[in-house]
Amino acid sequence: MSDHAKYPGRIGILYGGNSPNRPGSVASAEAVFKALSGAGMRAEMIDLRDLSELGVGLHDRIDVALLACHGLGGEDGKVQGMLEQLGIPYTGSGVLASALGMHKPTFKTLLAALNIDTPRSVTVLAEHSVESTLTTVELNLGYPVFVKPAGGGGSLGAGIGHSAEELAELLRARRNQPYAEYMVEEYVDGVPCTVGILDQGGPVVLPLLTCETDRAFYDYEAKHDQGLRRETCPAALPEDVEQRVMETALRVHRLIGAHGVSRVDFLVCSDGRSPVLEVHTVPGLSEHGNLATMAAAAGVSYVELIKRVLDTAFTKVSYVP
Repeated sequence: MSDHAKYPGRIGILYGGNSPNRPGSVASAEAVFKALSGAGMRAEMIDLRDLSELGVGLHDRIDVALLACHGLGGEDGKVQGMLEQLGIPYTGSGVLASALGMHKPTFKTLLAALNIDTPRSVTVLAEHSVESTLTTVELNLGYPVFVKPAGGGGSLGAGIGHSAEELAELLRARRNQPYAEYMVEEYVDGVPCTVGILDQGGPVVLPLLTCETDRAFYDYEAKHDQGLRRETCPAALPEDVEQRVMETALRVHRLIGAHGVSRVDFLVCSDGRSPVLEVHTVPGLSEHGNLATMAAAAGVSYVELIKRVLDTAFTKVSYVP
């Protein structure tokens, strides 16, 4: 559907919900709405705050769903499953790929099964005491470590623990956050590198993007404030490293069964190591976000990018797990 000629009349931009990633989702949705409306398409923004009410009558409102929902409840397969049941075409990956991409412990298990490099980690469940976690980390990882939710995105709830005392403080501070489990990973000193993949008659890797910041790590603030980061796209990486990262990103995309669009995050280290951190099946869609920046480097305008993302709703096979 490269000519964008077969779009149905009503496009629902699903966004928001109650995820901690809501602000980023709102930014994506507003930018997408502006792009589609400016291109003369009929679009409306639909908040996901209440999924039970959303499903009622949704068929009467939209013909296709463009997903701009990030994090819990929007990127983990739940919205995708609802739309499957309603028979409404939607952009991006199906239920299984979305769930695999969102749940980092399961995702990392798949990576390890294929010998794809990823930071070593332990999973911390709600019932695990801080003391038992400290013992596990001491035996398996050592310090420093990186802490992040097992499901989520945008570096929300993440932090670095340089010692047992700092890790304990991080874990206690996260008891009242809306995540059921966390991951504690080995700290890897490297430059953040992200790889966008876009369906263009098959998955195609966009120019790589590296990002540096003077903050402790590439955190939520740096990801949403251009003044706090320095981006290079196309990335200035050694040719062998760039080729390996591109090939690995495609392997990851295919491994989880992602469809249409994804973004795979890496760290590129001075010793040549380039471990995979995570995969995003609903990457941010704001006009100055990573995916748009990589698309622009490939000669794809922002409006054209959104149209191509919309195309992915109509290029799935008849059954997607």
